[in-house]
Amino acid sequence: MKPARWPTNKLALAWLGLSFSIGIANARAAQIDELNSTAATTPPNIVLILADDLGFSDTAPYGSEIQTPTISALAEMGMQFTNYHTAANCAPSRAMLLTGVDSHRNGVPNIPETIPPEQKRHPHYQGTLDTKLLTIAEALQSAGYHTYMAGKWHLGNTPEQLPSQRGFERSFALGATGADNWEDKPYLPIYDRAEWFADGKEASLPDKFYSSEFLVDKAIEFIDSNIADAKPFFAYIPFQAVHIPVQAPQEFTDKYADAYHDGWQALREARQAKVKALGIVPMNSNMVQMSTMGDWDAQTEEQKRYQAKRMAVYAGMVDAMDFHIGRLVAHLKTIGEFDNTVFIFTSDNGSEATGHNNSRNLYGRALVKFLGYRNDYETLGLKGSMNTIGPSFASAAASPLAFYKFYAGEGGMRVPLIVAGKPLQLKQKTISTSFSFVTDITPTIIEIAGTEIASDAKKLIIGRSLLPHIKGEAETVYGPDDAVGYELGGNAALFRGDYKLVKINGKIADGQWHLYNIAEDPGETKDLSKAMPELRAAMLVQYQQYAKENQVLDMPAGYDHERQAIINGINARLPNLGLYASVISALVILLLTVRIFRTRRRQ
Repeated sequence: MKPARWPTNKLALAWLGLSFSIGIANARAAQIDELNSTAATTPPNIVLILADDLGFSDTAPYGSEIQTPTISALAEMGMQFTNYHTAANCAPSRAMLLTGVDSHRNGVPNIPETIPPEQKRHPHYQGTLDTKLLTIAEALQSAGYHTYMAGKWHLGNTPEQLPSQRGFERSFALGATGADNWEDKPYLPIYDRAEWFADGKEASLPDKFYSSEFLVDKAIEFIDSNIADAKPFFAYIPFQAVHIPVQAPQEFTDKYADAYHDGWQALREARQAKVKALGIVPMNSNMVQMSTMGDWDAQTEEQKRYQAKRMAVYAGMVDAMDFHIGRLVAHLKTIGEFDNTVFIFTSDNGSEATGHNNSRNLYGRALVKFLGYRNDYETLGLKGSMNTIGPSFASAAASPLAFYKFYAGEGGMRVPLIVAGKPLQLKQKTISTSFSFVTDITPTIIEIAGTEIASDAKKLIIGRSLLPHIKGEAETVYGPDDAVGYELGGNAALFRGDYKLVKINGKIADGQWHLYNIAEDPGETKDLSKAMPELRAAMLVQYQQYAKENQVLDMPAGYDHERQAIINGINARLPNLGLYASVISALVILLLTVRIFRTRRRQ
């Protein structure tokens, strides 16, 4: 009897399938070997990672108790900058980051949400990136790079302003200043929608969504879509973490359940000690007592428990971001691209102090409910919750620096910067104390890619490439007499060598010019104005020259960025509201304004 044929056929099919799978695996392995063998001659991939509102000491390499093993690993294989500065709020930082051009020349001197109408009449004060300027994505695309973006854009929402028209081949972008991290929902009533765009078209989010996970998934999807052609890629990943609302998966928050029961002052001091031990700031440097930091001992036990949970969620959000960056790193290793990738990690500005220490009072609960959220202890950080850390823990996140987001103190402007990757051929980790500025990122990326940009586009770039310094070919980026000016919302500074001339406006500062040696005194504790009057006068002249050359406009009397954001937002919505809603909105403006001014105190 002849044996039945079906088992033989089934075995043959299985054998063919196995052979096919082995063939694919062998071909992929050969492709990876080929990519690795040519990595030294291929322009490197570049991954630019931008955290949102991350404080100076919020990651482990910069003294944090928060677990950030991926960021720590990058620091161990690259250069860690300790004197890097950016603008003190998001959109101006992002515009300078992507162009190398001063914020007053690139169209984004402030976020559009807080520009007063007196300034909005001027074409260079629109708060949207000038479409005539060259972005780093456009430059790299011309040089043969694939260019991808997944994350917060906040540089314009009209079709010609979106990343799909600014050099990004693929993009999934958030147009607003922020949004919910768990669902397709705006976090403030000034927005009609969360303003997500996929390749230039309005988009919705999937039902299962957490921002850090989703953005890394998108970045991986974009990278994989063209991996077969072996062209280098530029991936820009601007996270929502840790912008408000501060939200994190429970398993990440739980890791810090017992971390913050000693309070904000203890945390600020602990981080100061750690950054000194790490060599991030001088051992003999000091820090100021922040007047906006509340008295921890005056809190009830219930309040302390709640405050500690707020910061635990924040820590969980940082931890989750690091975890998902780790997924990207692991994927690049799997596909053979890690060894030919340069990573740049930084933040758009310092820690965010929005919110109040007592967010669970009657007013705080009513406001959160009006926004469509809740802020109870049990669900804090989860879907549907509104969480901020307030000025007290924001001061700890900025430790050992003074001030935070929106202000020109070091806590608002000095943020982490790590540049790492095997293509840089660094023999060991290096800590740089050299001053650097956000406009330096674009020329650095251009040089890493081994390309050039046209002279007409280059002439507005004020930044300098950090690459010679990273490779040890230059001791510093800027000389002792090189000046870098800055202004945002009436807060102003001029950096020159080790010195910083700074004026901080608002209800928590005096609005006067002060002079500090930020190399020796990064905490800005000792004003040198009287000890060095000639230097102060010379730097003031240089700032005035900077302001004139860049057409910096004066702020209207009584300007307050939080109040202006409320007014601008409601005014934008009024045409779409009925009479009843308009009256309610006006009352909300009044209540919020009173709340803002009652909780402000001078530093």
